[in-house]
Amino acid sequence: MSRTPIETQAAAVGALTEGMSLRAVSRLTGLSRARLGKLVLQMGRASERLLEEKIRGFSCEQIEADELWLIVKKRRNRVRPEDPAEVGDTWVWSGVDPDSKLIPAHHVGKRQLPDAKAFARQLRQRVEGRVQFNTDRLQSYRAAILGEFSTWNGESWERPDWGTVVKHFEVDPAAEGGRYVPPRVVSVDRRVETGRPNVNRISTSHVEAHHLHFRMRNKRAARLGNGISKSLEHLRASVATYFAHYNFVRRHSTIREVPAVAAGLMEKPMTLAELSEWGEIYGR
Repeated sequence: MSRTPIETQAAAVGALTEGMSLRAVSRLTGLSRARLGKLVLQMGRASERLLEEKIRGFSCEQIEADELWLIVKKRRNRVRPEDPAEVGDTWVWSGVDPDSKLIPAHHVGKRQLPDAKAFARQLRQRVEGRVQFNTDRLQSYRAAILGEFSTWNGESWERPDWGTVVKHFEVDPAAEGGRYVPPRVVSVDRRVETGRPNVNRISTSHVEAHHLHFRMRNKRAARLGNGISKSLEHLRASVATYFAHYNFVRRHSTIREVPAVAAGLMEKPMTLAELSEWGEIYGR
């Protein structure tokens, strides 16, 4: 296979991380869909290594964590017993620092205890210091967070600062459009689970806002469309590339800076060409 110029790879990666489909990127860059599929896997492997190497010893005050629902190949009601375990509902676990906007860890899998533990383990490897965790009340978080972030001081266990939030919604029965009309929040229930979290800052609003950002800039996550992933391998690669681009390349509109630079992990942002070169070197 002949080598694709870095400029073409950068254009393809930039288009994919802006939410364009593989077919559209193929028409834009002239690359075949097969070559784009290989490029996605190549960038995914390199992006995972980039995230692993660059996000280390990250200090912050808070981490907001949540899960985003996606689909691999089929919707839940179409999954058959003989289908592979990866087919059907899939979840992207992610945590965001609401101050620097950095997303230090993510995990793609199911919404079960082993996945919660894998996500918490990755957070533990990349985040240092005492951090306040804000999540919803998914039961898997309890074993994952307490298991990874509890410490023994010689006399007793010190539990992490952890708070949960539940938003209660109401649908206006007079609204037109049925289920496509978003419900409104009528109340928010905050609870201290362990430690001494700042109750006023127990929130998941930032990570939920990022979910919208993710869906707008990843065709595989678009609702009510046919751009869903056909394999878990390609989905994981696409998600890793998105997070590498988000953390190291894209300037966040709120803080007007690239999250990795705002977090003090890099002195200057990466360019799309540099990200593509990293993929060329470490993704093969």
